[in-house]
Amino acid sequence: MFEITILIIVLLSILLIGALYFFQEKLIFFPQKLEQSYRYDFGHNFKELMIKTSDDKLLNALLFEADRPKGLIFYLHGNAGSLESWGSVAKLYTDMNYDVFILDYRGFGKSEGKIIGEEQLFEDNQIAYNKLKEIYKEEDIIILGHSIGTGLAAKLASENNPKLLILQAPFYSFTEMMSNQFFFPTFILRYKFRTNEFLKRCKCSVVIFHGDKDEVVDYKWSLKLKEEFKEKIQLITLHGESHNGITENEDYRKELQKILVQ
Repeated sequence: MFEITILIIVLLSILLIGALYFFQEKLIFFPQKLEQSYRYDFGHNFKELMIKTSDDKLLNALLFEADRPKGLIFYLHGNAGSLESWGSVAKLYTDMNYDVFILDYRGFGKSEGKIIGEEQLFEDNQIAYNKLKEIYKEEDIIILGHSIGTGLAAKLASENNPKLLILQAPFYSFTEMMSNQFFFPTFILRYKFRTNEFLKRCKCSVVIFHGDKDEVVDYKWSLKLKEEFKEKIQLITLHGESHNGITENEDYRKELQKILVQ
């Protein structure tokens, strides 16, 4: 009986690990799907773009236009929703005279395809970035990532030469966060998002904003990044702020205004 019990436990463990390996995207990404006919309405100027990937998928993106743009914010959003909701962040930056480009990842919104790995995401973002460099000087581009988008933003900044990298609620690495906070068996995790490793290769300045009451991505990860990179990173703590309220936070807006007028 004891041997049978052990065998059942082993088999169930194998089945669970297998399910986590093959279906981990459903645990990490929560896209909102939109019909191709869906019409965005944000009350200010924007263009809808379609970015073709290396495997001929079309990714939906929005380019919000300021009246007198000083440059571009290349915005990489979080792991849920779509441009229908994320597009609302753009006005803050266009009011500060920056155009804003926001891309929906594969399977989000109107974007075709599905996410199958981090390298695919990295490549898609680079293709989009290359398109934007045809319009904007790279020294006028700021890469900004929120939550899971911080790993993507750090990777993109590490392989290019933007003016600045801004990270909202970053993790030290996705692997460490999933292991430490969520007890996920990271040996099967296909999404590493090694933010700490990417930052070693970034040539631009880095600014981190993080709420010390973040209930999703623990504030300690930003402290760990600051400790490791010292003067390379400016860490701005948003006292009392949670995970999803950064863009509306008054202290964030004040500090951002100082940064963007430089």
